[in-house]
Amino acid sequence: MITVNDVYTLLDEKYNFSLALPYDNPGHLVGSLTDKVTGILVCLDCTDEAVTQAAEEGANLIITHHPVIFDPLKSVTDEGLVYRLIRSGISVISVHTNLDQAEGGVNDALCEAVGLVNVEKVADSEGFLYRIGELCEAQTADSFAKEVSAALSYPVKYVGDNTFIKRVAVCSGSGGSMLYEVAGQGVDAYLTADIKHDVFMDAHSLGITLIDGGHFNTEDIIVPVLAGVLRSAFSDLKVAENHFSPIKFA
Repeated sequence: MITVNDVYTLLDEKYNFSLALPYDNPGHLVGSLTDKVTGILVCLDCTDEAVTQAAEEGANLIITHHPVIFDPLKSVTDEGLVYRLIRSGISVISVHTNLDQAEGGVNDALCEAVGLVNVEKVADSEGFLYRIGELCEAQTADSFAKEVSAALSYPVKYVGDNTFIKRVAVCSGSGGSMLYEVAGQGVDAYLTADIKHDVFMDAHSLGITLIDGGHFNTEDIIVPVLAGVLRSAFSDLKVAENHFSPIKFA
């Protein structure tokens, strides 16, 4: 019998929960660790759509990247997602900033997706581990931005002239505040998401190519990786994936 705790232990071994940043809330967030697992659904966010799919797939454990409980809950009512999960007998384990930082986690998956080699971990001033790698061949900003867009299936925004770039920093999700930290590492380009207008302007002034690959898109690439890890470890369980985002583009 495979329990929720067995899955939690595997995730802790591969993506140590102690790596999570102080503000974060990863871990076993809903349900019982002793429950027998009937199936697993892996997704970026625990949405109503994900819960519906889990129920349809016969999965009573959801693994998410973004914590299903982040800020303190003041109530749990029948209008909320946590109530629905409990009533449905579905447990949730969330693997967040520890998954961003860990070997083989989100940032490594993002580096692989956009074709970086010779990837190294670099710690920022707060100890967060982002990545710096190299392109196999130097490219223009326009060319690299198009490759990132194709790799992430997302219409990226970027600033950068046609100077050839080779050395690239990567931080999945919201990394705009790290621009000056990254600039100090002598990179030619920086790929992250949720970039504010003034940060784009700063990057232009610094002469660094800055690419916004979208929060969802720079992180959703970890879903098949996580699912693959779970399938290998628990071959008798069905492991499904959910790639739903409510965000649309007009």
